[in-house]
Amino acid sequence: MKRKTLDKIFSAGGLVIAALLAILGFAIFTQYSFASTYVKEELGAQKISFAAADKLSAEERGWKPGSACLIEYAGQPLETGRQAECFANYYIALHMETAAKNAGLPGATYATLGATQSDLKAQIAAAKTKSDVAATDAAQKKLDAATALRTTMQTGETLRGLLLTTYGFSVLGDLAGIAAWILTVVAVVMFGLSVAGFGHAALTPENEIVLAPKPHSRTAVQPV
Repeated sequence: MKRKTLDKIFSAGGLVIAALLAILGFAIFTQYSFASTYVKEELGAQKISFAAADKLSAEERGWKPGSACLIEYAGQPLETGRQAECFANYYIALHMETAAKNAGLPGATYATLGATQSDLKAQIAAAKTKSDVAATDAAQKKLDAATALRTTMQTGETLRGLLLTTYGFSVLGDLAGIAAWILTVVAVVMFGLSVAGFGHAALTPENEIVLAPKPHSRTAVQPV
């Protein structure tokens, strides 16, 4: 095969690949753009803002190593996936934990409080059977606290779940953005190589041959 022809074939193939990569990169970039816009609009609609730095308690500032994000975003409206993760994991989670401690039920969650309520109701029924007013009132007080806490936990866990889902969506969007840029760069490189290939083909002599089959050598047969 002529070297000029081979260069043109590879160069044309490179252009096709570059075009496909560019189209794919553009398509993925539109998804990244949609995700970024969607996240910002949905979070902005909630009108959530981080507390100002001077309003944060010592516990909020240092509850966990990641709590430093509350200081970083202090006073800002919640509009990004990273902010959603921070608010969910270091603000809402802290206040849910504090609420459980204040209710005398440390470590409680919405799921575990269902069993707690059932147990307290059984205690109230048993106390009433014995006409034990003090035990009935004590169990009822705990039941009221558990019921109120469960409502708080339901609200908190629902909001945390929504915020973390939005954060996950934003992460996928960010990855799509990175992939789009990588594909664009590869497409540009492929285009450059293809142009260089056509240039090389133009400079290659018409009679230059590559991949030519080697002639078969015949071994002379000696007479016996």
